[in-house]
Amino acid sequence: MTKNQPLLKVDNIFLSFGGVHALREVSFEVYPGEVFSIIGPNGAGKTSMLNCVSGRYQPQKGEIAFKEKNIIGMKPNDRCKLGIGRTFQNLALFNHMTVLDNIMVGRHHLMKNNFITGPLYWFSGARKEELAHRREVEDIIDFLEIAHIRKSIAGTLSYGLRKRVELARAVALRPDLILLDEPMAGMNLEEKEDMARYIIDLNEEWGMTVIMIEHDMGVVMDISHRVMVLDFGREICTGLPEEVMENEQVKTAYLGVGFDDDIQEKSGEVA
Repeated sequence: MTKNQPLLKVDNIFLSFGGVHALREVSFEVYPGEVFSIIGPNGAGKTSMLNCVSGRYQPQKGEIAFKEKNIIGMKPNDRCKLGIGRTFQNLALFNHMTVLDNIMVGRHHLMKNNFITGPLYWFSGARKEELAHRREVEDIIDFLEIAHIRKSIAGTLSYGLRKRVELARAVALRPDLILLDEPMAGMNLEEKEDMARYIIDLNEEWGMTVIMIEHDMGVVMDISHRVMVLDFGREICTGLPEEVMENEQVKTAYLGVGFDDDIQEKSGEVA
C-alpha cells in the first residue's frame, strides 16, 4: 500500500440508536503516516465513529475499508488481527493485574501456542515465544518510561500513569492504525506534553497511523496533519489544522468566540 492510497476509507456512515442519529453521512479517508484528529462538541459522534472503526458498533448503512478490505460486520478481535488498535475514553485496564500483565494482554492475538501446546511449556516452543513477546513488551515499557511501575497493580496507579499503561497495551498490538480516544483527558500540562511526544514518536519513529479524538485544541493544532470536525453526527469540515481554525462554520458551531485567541495562547505549549 502506497501513501497515495488510503489506509482507512469511511464512506457514508449512518449510525442510530432508536430515534437518535449518532452519525449521518460521515465520510473521510486516512492515509498511511497521518495523525488525523476528530474534534467536535460533546455528543457530536466522535467516539461513535471510533467504535464503528474498531467494531464495537455496527453502522446501519455505509462502508468502512481498512487496507482496501471491507471490515463492516467483522468482529473487533478480527480487526485487531488486521492491525487496528485503540484506547478508550474511559480506562479499560484490568485493575487487579500488574502493568506488565496488562500490556502482555495486548500481545495475545500474536501468540501462536494454544491451550493444547501451552501446557507443554518447555517442549512446544511456548517458552521461547513468551520470552520473545516479553522482550517486545519491555521495549514498549522503556519507550513510555514506565519501567518503575512495571510490577505495580494497575488499579493503584495515578490516572495519568494508567492512561500511559493503556496506551502501552494498544501499542503492544503493533497496529498499523491506532485509535486514541481522548488520550490527554484529565492530565496536567506536563503529562500532556509527555503524551504528545509519545504520539509523535509512535507516528514518526514507530510508523503508526493515528486517529485521535482530543478536546485540547492546542495539542490538536500542534501535532495533527489533518483535522475533521463533527457536529450533531455530521462532518462539517475536514482539512489542514490552519484551514479548520479559520473555517467560520467551525467557529460558529463548535469553537465559539475567541477561538483564534485560544489557539494562539495554547499553540506551542505542547511540542
